[in-house]
Amino acid sequence: MRNSPLHSCRSDGDILMNHNSEYLPGSASLPTSPVTPVAPSTAVAGRLARSVSDSQAEKGAMNEQPKSGAVVLSDDLKNPAMEKLDLVRKWSINAYKCTRQILSEKLGRGSRTVDLELEAQIDVLRDNKRKYQNVVKLAQTLSTQLSQMMQTQRQLGDAFADLSLKSPELHEEFGYNADTQKLLSKNGETLLGAINFFISSVNTLVDQTIEDTMLNIKQYEIARIEYDAYRTDLEELNLGPRDAVTMPKIEQSQQQFQVHREKFERLRNDVSVKLKFLEENKVKVLHNQLILFHNAIAAYYAGNQQQLEETLKQFHIKLKMPGGNSPSWLEEH
Repeated sequence: MRNSPLHSCRSDGDILMNHNSEYLPGSASLPTSPVTPVAPSTAVAGRLARSVSDSQAEKGAMNEQPKSGAVVLSDDLKNPAMEKLDLVRKWSINAYKCTRQILSEKLGRGSRTVDLELEAQIDVLRDNKRKYQNVVKLAQTLSTQLSQMMQTQRQLGDAFADLSLKSPELHEEFGYNADTQKLLSKNGETLLGAINFFISSVNTLVDQTIEDTMLNIKQYEIARIEYDAYRTDLEELNLGPRDAVTMPKIEQSQQQFQVHREKFERLRNDVSVKLKFLEENKVKVLHNQLILFHNAIAAYYAGNQQQLEETLKQFHIKLKMPGGNSPSWLEEH
């Protein structure tokens, strides 16, 4: 039998095609692609897989990079921050211990370290400071009243002088009174200079010299509270059990107690020295100022103008000149 250019299959569902791969009409099956199917290559699949994996890795690195930068701190930023946190922590612990110690002392439950001799000197200094401040206040009142009296005396002297010119029959009488009031006013200016110098010197003693010592006393009292607070903690730990857990705490408490004891003793010695020098300086200053005040007052009310002026020269007091720029009545050489 001769082969026909058309190959046919008689089984149902088979495809009828010619050598040009054209589908014959009447075929029951769907047409297939004219391209011959290619089997998948293992090498190509591997390259594609590696490419996808590398791309995902790069995206993951880009996403993770800003996160790591936001979490990790550099050493330059970490150290100051940690130091501040450590300082705040230590301050909080110290403030808590001191507050507890103060409350315990006020409630009568805690003990405190007392230097009887030093505490007595501090109490005397506080009492003297209040008294000196009161003296300055009273001297300022006297200065104000004296200034007002001087103004009245000047006005009264001018009135007497005017009447002396306008009353011939009482010319001498009005003239004497006018001269007296003017002399009192002039002597009042000299006395006022001495009083203001006294006020300035005592005020300097109170507000600067004594106040400087009071600041040292305040530091000493704070150190005393800290010392007693850490001493109490150490005593409480020593009364408890001694094991592997408590021994490190006891050693740390012992070190802190030693530090605050040295600070307390150092400030106590400083305050003792300050009080000694303050007492010497105070006696010297007040000795001179009290002599000045007494001599000036006595000479003024005795009408001794020469003695009053010599008193100011003795203490190097210079009265304010008319038109001067100095705001006070006097200045010290």
